[in-house]
Amino acid sequence: MNVGKTLFAQVMEFVPWKTFGRIIDRYKGDAGTRTLDCADLFRVMAFAQLTWRESLRDIEVCLASNQTKLFHMGLKAPPARSTLADALNQRDWRIYHALAQRLIVRARGLYAQDSVLDLDASVYALDATTIDLCLSLFEWAPFRSTKAAIKLHTLLDLRGAIPAFIHISDGKLHDVNVLDILPVEAGAFYVMDRGYLDFERLYAMHQAGAFFVTRAKVGMDARRVYSNPVDRTTGVICDQRVMLNGFYSAKNYPDHLRRVRFKDPESGKTLVFLTNNTTLPALTIAALYKSRWQVELFFKWIKQHLRIKKFLGTSENAVKTQIWCAVSTYVLIAIVKKELHLDASLYTCLQILSVSVFEKTEVSCALQADASQTNMPDATNQLNLFDF
Repeated sequence: MNVGKTLFAQVMEFVPWKTFGRIIDRYKGDAGTRTLDCADLFRVMAFAQLTWRESLRDIEVCLASNQTKLFHMGLKAPPARSTLADALNQRDWRIYHALAQRLIVRARGLYAQDSVLDLDASVYALDATTIDLCLSLFEWAPFRSTKAAIKLHTLLDLRGAIPAFIHISDGKLHDVNVLDILPVEAGAFYVMDRGYLDFERLYAMHQAGAFFVTRAKVGMDARRVYSNPVDRTTGVICDQRVMLNGFYSAKNYPDHLRRVRFKDPESGKTLVFLTNNTTLPALTIAALYKSRWQVELFFKWIKQHLRIKKFLGTSENAVKTQIWCAVSTYVLIAIVKKELHLDASLYTCLQILSVSVFEKTEVSCALQADASQTNMPDATNQLNLFDF
């Protein structure tokens, strides 16, 4: 790293620009237009994410006030609002989707040695979050009669909290339909809530060699085939093999399912888990479902610390470009944190960068956590994970 460079410039060095150039060529992103090029648009959008800019005017004024430092960002001049608006509408959002995928692959490789519950297999949490929009401005994203919305269907790799898969849809797409396009990895665990309980789709996942952990719906019709001995003092009430009784459900899932009934000692609530894994202890199955809460924290975190609730454009292309640039920025900071062996949390790194992007300091020193700082509260102030 060159200490003479700003923190923003040092962070941008982690972007695979050669690969990004090939992605741009694939989609012909800079052909036939005279507006801001694809690479400069990403720099501006990453700057907006890191410094919490929420409007085109805000970005324009901030960059213009630091005009002498734009060289370190790779910009020749501060872009006007109209130039940014044109670029958001004209630059193909698939360019930034492809960049995010490359960064995700790199980040997951860095965090591959981390483990979840001492399991050798990958553990993923699947969920979706809805972002409400104005129907009169975002007509392409229908949700209800008076409201528009988009959904971020996210498969979160719990090793490092890296999103392994994201699908952006309008608000009408039901969560369970994402199972049809979800990449399935043999031997991995997929943890999801009961909104994804579809026996035909779960059986397809079972046949692909993957494991799932979900919750049973109230009134599920199934018969007990075999019961494993349990220690009720641990909270496990029963650990059973079951077969589905319903005509269609039994046809869609003809094999045995494992049903674990667990009573949370803290809340006193009883939960029923379903899984196709027959080897892990019942308490580990309960702990796996408990880890699903990390995807909820991920959604809460990115909504609080990245700009994905207020959009700089109203077109579908502009919205998706902003979301994928936000995801790329999140993953980029995760890569910086891991490669530089930083002890600071992602929250701390973003907080430091938000006020010091133009500082000429070694990034590994600037992003070190101060002992007097308080990290993002995650365990002490969150809701009870089994309190539904």
